[in-house]
Amino acid sequence: MLTDPDDPHGAVPYRPEPLGSRRAAWRRVWGETWRLAVALAFSLVALGGMLVEAEAAHQEVPEAQIALDLLVGLVCCGLVLLRRRWPTTVALLVTAASAVSVFAVGPITLAVVSLATHRRWWRIVAVGAVFVVGGWTYERLYPPVEQMGWPVTLGGGVVLYSLMVWIGAYIGLRREYLAGLHERLATAEREQASRVAQARANERALIAREMHDVLAHRMSLVAMHAGALAYRTDLPPEQVAESAALVRDSAHEALGELREVLGVLRGLDGPAPDGAPVGSTGPGAPERPQPTLAELPALARAASDAGTSVRLVDRVTEPEALPTAVSRTAYRIVQETLTNVRKHAPGLPASVVLRGARGQGLWVTVTNPTVVDARGAPAAPPSGLGLLGLTERAELAGGSLIAHEAEGRFVVRAWLPWDA
Repeated sequence: MLTDPDDPHGAVPYRPEPLGSRRAAWRRVWGETWRLAVALAFSLVALGGMLVEAEAAHQEVPEAQIALDLLVGLVCCGLVLLRRRWPTTVALLVTAASAVSVFAVGPITLAVVSLATHRRWWRIVAVGAVFVVGGWTYERLYPPVEQMGWPVTLGGGVVLYSLMVWIGAYIGLRREYLAGLHERLATAEREQASRVAQARANERALIAREMHDVLAHRMSLVAMHAGALAYRTDLPPEQVAESAALVRDSAHEALGELREVLGVLRGLDGPAPDGAPVGSTGPGAPERPQPTLAELPALARAASDAGTSVRLVDRVTEPEALPTAVSRTAYRIVQETLTNVRKHAPGLPASVVLRGARGQGLWVTVTNPTVVDARGAPAAPPSGLGLLGLTERAELAGGSLIAHEAEGRFVVRAWLPWDA
């Protein structure tokens, strides 16, 4: 635990301010100013009370005594400015000044309270002994109008000193409690940031694995057909041309997918290479190893068989022109959202709405009724790392995703650019 660098004895947690912070310097100056002003007010009240009491008793106070009282009190006011660096020494000096000065009562209170915030009890006891003896000595040097016995004097000094110590100890405990809250908050923020970073790393790794599967599938087709062309010299020209075209198309698609994964994992943006038929559905095109929106009806049927009734509404204009990467991302969003519905709202129906067109983008909206607890209050499914991963996936594709509860339904709405 960090401590105040200006306090070699302190145990009060210290939170360093940024170097050169004008606001921090101003707060420190203001804190010292108002504390010293309150101490001077106490001193003036104490000195004024002493003079009023002497005047009421028709007792003349020598000018030399008043001058000495003021001088020692002002010196103590200067000393308390150093209490953070030398708390024990300053407290001993100003409490010793109570033997000749009433005006020093304010600086004494400030020094004792500051010392007690550290709760170094043997130092507090030593300063307390000096405080009690100093008050007893002042009464011997300047006897009051109404004489009191030494037990009353000592007892009053102990009670007053104990009150100041209690105030200082409370302030110190409160500072430590607040510092502990700040530390726990900072720890929680670091842990949350770590979980978010881990979730994003996992999602990037998942995307990389999907792209690896796609590339491996297509490059294996390229290698197979290229090998056939190399060893089968007896093929007719039409079949040779068809195989060469398939090799070309597969290579272009592989290059497009490779550019996409590099853009995702390295933060590079850019359109697919010109002429790359990514998402081609023509004859002879290789089968996709990863599902797209074409498999969405099968996903809805599987979810219905598992107990979650799914209503699928497809309003996408020219769905055949939707790029494969966008279609695959949308499929994953729907798949993960339906998984969350089965997990957090089992048995409740879900609605999947797809709409979009070229130049506008693709909107994916999945809604389901929120779960109602025993008290009848709606409780939306908690947003865990699954939704965080979907958000990351949508952002990596250049889109966005939001999840919220509205009018008794939990809504997951994603937007993806048509040409991601």
